[in-house]
Amino acid sequence: SDPLHSEKLRLFCLDHQELICLVCRDSRTHKDHRFSPIEEAASDLREQLRRNIKPLQDKLKVRDLLLLFQSEERVHRTKQTQTQIRAEFEKLHQFLRDEEESRMKALREEEEQKIQNMKDKMAALSKDMEALSKTISETEEQLRAADASFLLQYKTAEERLQRCPLVEEPQIKQSDLIDQVKHLGNLGFNIWMNMKKLVQFFPVVLDPNTAGPDLILSEDLTSGRAEERQKVPENLERLRDGFVRGSESFVSGTHSWEVEVGAGKVWYVGGIGHVQRRADTKVGGSWFIQFTDGKYFAVSTKSPAPDQGLSVKNLQRVRVKLDFDTSTLTFTDLDTNTDLHTFTDSFTEIVPFLYTYNAPLKIIPKSKF
Repeated sequence: SDPLHSEKLRLFCLDHQELICLVCRDSRTHKDHRFSPIEEAASDLREQLRRNIKPLQDKLKVRDLLLLFQSEERVHRTKQTQTQIRAEFEKLHQFLRDEEESRMKALREEEEQKIQNMKDKMAALSKDMEALSKTISETEEQLRAADASFLLQYKTAEERLQRCPLVEEPQIKQSDLIDQVKHLGNLGFNIWMNMKKLVQFFPVVLDPNTAGPDLILSEDLTSGRAEERQKVPENLERLRDGFVRGSESFVSGTHSWEVEVGAGKVWYVGGIGHVQRRADTKVGGSWFIQFTDGKYFAVSTKSPAPDQGLSVKNLQRVRVKLDFDTSTLTFTDLDTNTDLHTFTDSFTEIVPFLYTYNAPLKIIPKSKF
């Protein structure tokens, strides 16, 4: 009941948002106010509250779905990374097994060859020993003959002894021994040098956490191709469309990387001067070669000048060289070794980046490292 008038509360004042009695309704306090029956007001306000809470409920659901997706994506990435790590180590393990078997086989073959050589020498020696033994036996028999008979055969026996070749005492030569130096000398180093033929070094590794939703990276994170838009986590580093950044930023020294652009219809290759979300290349500046509509351009987002057209055709591979000492970023046609364009600016940080609309772009491995 109303504590002021001791009347039952029957109405709800929409203006003061309070329960009132019939006496309150007619008072000056609630003059010209709007009223509703309690049941009707409660129903209307419940519905209004439901409408107000629904966006929050939806936001909570979106957050829960996002957390679930991120958790599933994290599990997927972890398993994928584990699989790739195991695959890379299995390549190395298999290489070492093959290398070990090859070297053990070479050792066995050398041992067999040495044994065969020794057998051949022993066979020749046995033949000479047999002839020598026969001569000795015949001579000893003549020594036991009677004097007259001995004297008659002496000259023949003497000539036989002279004709008998002397059997040299067996000697072990170096060529008869296993060449341990060949098999063990710098063994670990030689294996490592052979292993270098198996592995590749890429001066730029692409960061999958920055790859736009239109880009699929290779398992080794060295190439990207455009695909139908996929669902990816909305982390702060994620770029838009078909952009991707390198995993490492450069702040000093000299660095170079090479990119195979192939037959792409639209692509960018260059560097970003600041780590931006959504590839906003104007925030910290970007310098790149752009191919679009069959034409090549040198583009600097920090320069007010229009994009500079390049007189080059059928560009397949591009070298990017960054030199902080000279404050230059130079682009070169790798196939003709012709400089395409050089940007000069006060670089403080450069992160390699790529963009492709369709065909794959690939980081080229270093031939020497």
